[in-house]
Amino acid sequence: MSFSSETKAELCRQEILRKCCAQAECYGILLYANRFGHREARIITESADLAARLPILFKRAFHITFDRLPEEESGKRVFSVTDPDKLSQLWAAFGYDPGTSVAHHINFAVLEEDHCRAAFFRGAFLAGGSVTDPSKSYHLELTTTHRSVDRELLTLLREAGFDPKSADRGGVHMAYFKRSEDIADLLTAMGAPLAAMELMNAKAEKDLRGGVNRRVNCDAHNLDKAVDAAQAQLEVIRRLSERMDLSELPPKLAEAAKLRLDNPDLTLTELSALCQPPITKSSLSHRLKKLGELVEG
Repeated sequence: MSFSSETKAELCRQEILRKCCAQAECYGILLYANRFGHREARIITESADLAARLPILFKRAFHITFDRLPEEESGKRVFSVTDPDKLSQLWAAFGYDPGTSVAHHINFAVLEEDHCRAAFFRGAFLAGGSVTDPSKSYHLELTTTHRSVDRELLTLLREAGFDPKSADRGGVHMAYFKRSEDIADLLTAMGAPLAAMELMNAKAEKDLRGGVNRRVNCDAHNLDKAVDAAQAQLEVIRRLSERMDLSELPPKLAEAAKLRLDNPDLTLTELSALCQPPITKSSLSHRLKKLGELVEG
């Protein structure tokens, strides 16, 4: 099961307590479903969890049953209301007049309470939403064919403290999120805290892995620099030894040269600890630079 399917399954386990929230969830489903017209309200879903929830939800919200139920237990499941009286009841509940309404709009008056708005978001997501596997990327979207509904959903989301982006693609209008924190907050608000937690855990794991990789890369880079520096120091000492006996050098410089020749793989910090007495890394670096100056001179 995909992460999106698991999220919808969790949302469908939400108890249907308040009638107003049941209606708000149905409202979101209808506006983001396949059809909500004068002659038919049609919902098509491949989610077994949503298919099980829909009859209970509409019964709780409007005391109505579907005129068409799925013929198959898998694949695309079709729910439909065609009875004129039932359709009139649905339209009236959301303040629509089938005779005058040209385009769908969100009736903000029926979504005044925060819990009703959260239920509306849940319904919209169940019917027209998806969320990607957080181990791969961060993306949650809500798509509808109703342009006005999409624009008004953006307003609703912003009023609720979210910051969605929007896009239009071939007659489909989409509100979407790319930031993991925004997606987690919306999932929690809709009633999917487990999915939100899984997302944040995946983010933490990716951040940790990225931090480890950065540190490994940094360590490798520093090691390469240290190796290159050591090789350059060895070359200086070899060139100097061709000109003179290294034992004739001042004691401190002779010690530095011998330590580097005897320990070509050690870092300056490790070499400085071998000096008698031990000195700082910068002091040893200064001595090795003096050797280089002797070669250049």
